[in-house]
Amino acid sequence: MPEPSKFLNNVPVEITVSVGRARPAIREVLSMADGTILPLDKRMDDPVDLFIGDKLIARGVLEEIGEPGSGALGVRLTELFSESEAI
Repeated sequence: MPEPSKFLNNVPVEITVSVGRARPAIREVLSMADGTILPLDKRMDDPVDLFIGDKLIARGVLEEIGEPGSGALGVRLTELFSESEAI
């Protein structure tokens, strides 16, 4: 039987990248339509937060990856948190 740590190394996890938050009033949510712009609490150049579940594990910056103009995004990690630092 393989060691548990080696077995778990191949289990995929989902990382959520948060670019910001919005706090609209309910009346604003109810009036949303295609084309509505929802203001966020961050700027284009601000770091993004990376989460596994509800735990903040890292921060980074968005970058275009792949062929120029492809629109594919990636995150360059700039700050990793240890287990004791994870929020």
